[in-house]
Amino acid sequence: MDRDRLLRMTRVLSHRGPDDEGTYISASGSPGLGFRRLAILDLSPAGHQPMSDPSGKVWVIFNGEIYNFREVRRELEALGHTFRSQTDTEVIVLGYLQWGDAVLNKLNGMFGLAIWDEAKTRLIVARDAMGIKPVYYSVDAGVLTFGSEIRAVLAGLDRSVSVDPLAVSLFLRFRYTPAPLTVFAGIKKLAPGEMLVVERGECRTRRWYDFIPTPFERQPSDDEAADALLQLYRAAVKRHLISDVPVGLLLSGGVDSGLLLGLMSECGKGWPTYTVGYGASFRDDELEDAAETARYYGASNTAVRLDRETFEAALPGIVQSMEEPIASSSIVPMHFVCQRARRDVTVALVGQGPDELLGGYKRHLGVAYGASWRKLPAAIRATLAAAINALPRSESLKRGVSSLGVDDRLIRYQNVFSILPGAAIASLFRPGVLPAGTADAVFDGWNVHRPAVNGLDELGGLQLLELRSSLPDELLMYGDKISMAHSLEARVPFLDREVVEYIQRLGPHFKVRNGRLKWLHRKVCRKFLPDSIIRRKKRGFAVNVVDDWFRGSVSGQMRDYLLGHDALMFTYLNPESVKQLYADHASGRHDNHKILFSLVVFEQWLRAMSPVLKTAAPESLPVAAL
Repeated sequence: MDRDRLLRMTRVLSHRGPDDEGTYISASGSPGLGFRRLAILDLSPAGHQPMSDPSGKVWVIFNGEIYNFREVRRELEALGHTFRSQTDTEVIVLGYLQWGDAVLNKLNGMFGLAIWDEAKTRLIVARDAMGIKPVYYSVDAGVLTFGSEIRAVLAGLDRSVSVDPLAVSLFLRFRYTPAPLTVFAGIKKLAPGEMLVVERGECRTRRWYDFIPTPFERQPSDDEAADALLQLYRAAVKRHLISDVPVGLLLSGGVDSGLLLGLMSECGKGWPTYTVGYGASFRDDELEDAAETARYYGASNTAVRLDRETFEAALPGIVQSMEEPIASSSIVPMHFVCQRARRDVTVALVGQGPDELLGGYKRHLGVAYGASWRKLPAAIRATLAAAINALPRSESLKRGVSSLGVDDRLIRYQNVFSILPGAAIASLFRPGVLPAGTADAVFDGWNVHRPAVNGLDELGGLQLLELRSSLPDELLMYGDKISMAHSLEARVPFLDREVVEYIQRLGPHFKVRNGRLKWLHRKVCRKFLPDSIIRRKKRGFAVNVVDDWFRGSVSGQMRDYLLGHDALMFTYLNPESVKQLYADHASGRHDNHKILFSLVVFEQWLRAMSPVLKTAAPESLPVAAL
């Protein structure tokens, strides 16, 4: 391994680890391991990575946190192991010596890690069970290159790469690219709970974590379930507060981060909180709601205010920092609130998770009651569907209703997640760009989950797919990339492994009941929050304001991205199809704000990545096609 190349790979990740840098190259010259450290636990040089056992047989690099490391450490000490540091990294090193690959199942935390076994000339690379931390890799001419970000892999490849049209079609359909694909051809990402093993000249992937939820033989009573969940929440938050550096909270106006602040307040007072919003003139602003929640618990609150101009000016840089195009409008407020929080803290807790785990979205309501729809007489279903399809600008409702009649569960779920039907996405591409047969086929990466999905109730099946795809590869992905761009570690206590596994065994009536979303979660919230907070309208992290901008007029700058004759996206997409989407949206016939925003993000991504992409310039294409 060339040390200069290894240093190039680590130094492009300096934002992820501004505190220390380290490399290790095996005596045989392969592998080479590099690391950048953001010091959170044991700030002394004892936390330096790559880290080895005393004999130098096992080497580890590890990005993330192991929240139960103290318990695992005590178990290892009882088995005769001696520790030289107070880090969680050393638990992985000695744990591998004791248990081999099985050490991964001992770890409750978030991680992208690599373990090199010198004696066995064996390397494993793994992503945590929930996919909170990303891991990218490429196998090129028999050489494995991997890293926590794509830019490290690109630095290791030291050559240009091309765009994967299939991955682009998936991005335009779902607003993110599901694992194992990325939009870079030949660069993949590990799925949650997946590991890559290199030994005897072979490189293969397999799942190390494959929890398949089975319902409790006796479902708990409402009170039993609420008490059990509360205790799991308490334990998770206590674990996630372990840190040798300052900790804060990203606080929205909703119940999830409000409950998180309540649970944190049981462990201490005066936590700093940070909120982003757009000012009282916007109907869905959260600034005052978040300030009220902070006052309720005696916490400090710092507000970040955005406007449309700031949003649009920042978007290209944010898209570049994420590396993969992700078209969630949350990315901009997330950027600014993380930027502000990092001035005071190094770790920030985030309230992500309950919506996916306990049914917090409108799609969960539709899926939960989909069986009732299918029991209606066909004539009534047809009449209702026709009336819904005649509604103006109600595309998500139309897609939801149309999906209810699909027999195959994965295709049904695919339609629920889609922002446009597969045929409509395929029609956006120039002839010959997109591989044939990709329009409405189930994404191959989801088929591995079919047995588990089919073994669950309807709502549980959808949520399992969310946990293994949309949550890790969209929400958690941009949360990690944006926070780490500011050298801020974001932690998600509600996605603690013990919490997730308990909730997955609960029946659907604990999640959606009598038309109420997150029923059990709200029952727990009532132990901490007043009704005035619990009854608030769900707003998100001020993202509805951004959606409103695209529902209404599209600004000149955004319009230029979509319709400019020099747009790089027209290397792959048909300009006339994009123009039609824009015209239908501008006229009010359809609400295309989600796909239009996705196209803007795709164009900005192409411009940001053009130095490393092998693409044809739009001007080199036939003028008649433009």
